[in-house]
Amino acid sequence: MEPIKSLIQDVADQQAIQAERDRIMIKIKENPRVLSFAEQNPQMGRNEWERHLSRLYQFTEEWEHCDHCPGLDHCPNMMAGYRPLLLNDKGSLTLTFTPCPLLLESEVRKRQSDLIRSYYVPKDILQATFKSIDKLERGRQLALKAAGDFVRSYLSKPEAAKGLYLCGQFGVGKTYLMGAIMNSLAESRHIASLIVYTPDFFREIKGAIQDNTVDKKLDVLKKVPVLILDDIGAETMTPWIRDEVLGSILQYRMMEHLPTLYTSNFNYDELEDHFSYSQKSGVENVKAKRLMERIRHFTTLVKMEGANRR
Repeated sequence: MEPIKSLIQDVADQQAIQAERDRIMIKIKENPRVLSFAEQNPQMGRNEWERHLSRLYQFTEEWEHCDHCPGLDHCPNMMAGYRPLLLNDKGSLTLTFTPCPLLLESEVRKRQSDLIRSYYVPKDILQATFKSIDKLERGRQLALKAAGDFVRSYLSKPEAAKGLYLCGQFGVGKTYLMGAIMNSLAESRHIASLIVYTPDFFREIKGAIQDNTVDKKLDVLKKVPVLILDDIGAETMTPWIRDEVLGSILQYRMMEHLPTLYTSNFNYDELEDHFSYSQKSGVENVKAKRLMERIRHFTTLVKMEGANRR
């Protein structure tokens, strides 16, 4: 009895296997991408096609996933984010893979996020774009135009681009507009930029004296292609911060033709007054003027107005 049961089971299994094979063959034969590849490669023989049925089946299955894409995070393909591609490699059928548009877009976003860095600045600022800014609000049009002019100037001739000095009251969107500039530069030409909340960074620099990392931290600000000093003038001023830290950063960037952008509650004259006074040294007008020369002559001052959005 057992041998006949085994024989019947073997026949049933073979029938099931054949049925599955027939289903796969029909699916492959009717696939428009396979048919198109076959028309372009008429010299490929029957044996070559039969040898690679598993590759052809994987090709049709994964393209079906792509045609009904569930999104990059839920991609069911063997290599998530990649599409299959049939190639004729000297008469041999080869299956290779190429990144899909969603993966390419994801990689672009990652590269852009790697280019846009910040010290002590809220992360939502790094998501800002020109499209997300209220262009109709009075007091913003001039600042928006100046920001757009800077981006175009930098993309056209980086070494000649003049920086931007945005001044205005609290909460009018100065920092947010700087975030839009950063994103525009990253999207257009993959240009790296850095935005620094100045008061907190200067406090960090004071602490870096103990572990001898001052020069390393300053080098980052000196050499980044586009530097944005956010809320300059809000820091507690000392001669060392003014002359050895800020002065050395701006001197290097001036010599290397690297643009620096600023946001502040002060205009030029008010910022100069801020730089001139410290509790330890009193009033030092000459040193303040020397520093301001590196700001005045290498930036365009724009007053930004509008409702406080904080």
